[in-house]
Amino acid sequence: MVTEKISTLNESGKYGFIVDRKANKVEIKKAVEKMYGVTVESVNTMNYLGKPKSRYTKSKVVSGRTASFKKAIVKVAEGDVIDFYSGL
Repeated sequence: MVTEKISTLNESGKYGFIVDRKANKVEIKKAVEKMYGVTVESVNTMNYLGKPKSRYTKSKVVSGRTASFKKAIVKVAEGDVIDFYSGL
């Protein structure tokens, strides 16, 4: 994730990810360690419910919801860094 709040957390060694809703903290920790080659100290997760949205068309009102998602904040060991911008 690239937001202002997550960017300020990056300075203290915390990184934000959108993960599968069924993933648990142990699975998230193993995946981040394998993908980025860092040592993960802790994982905090948050579930977000999709927001209700409605659209007005010529014939009727179409109501629905945006997708729900799970966010993980991963704290890496001191000295480890995840560089998201190296491939850009």
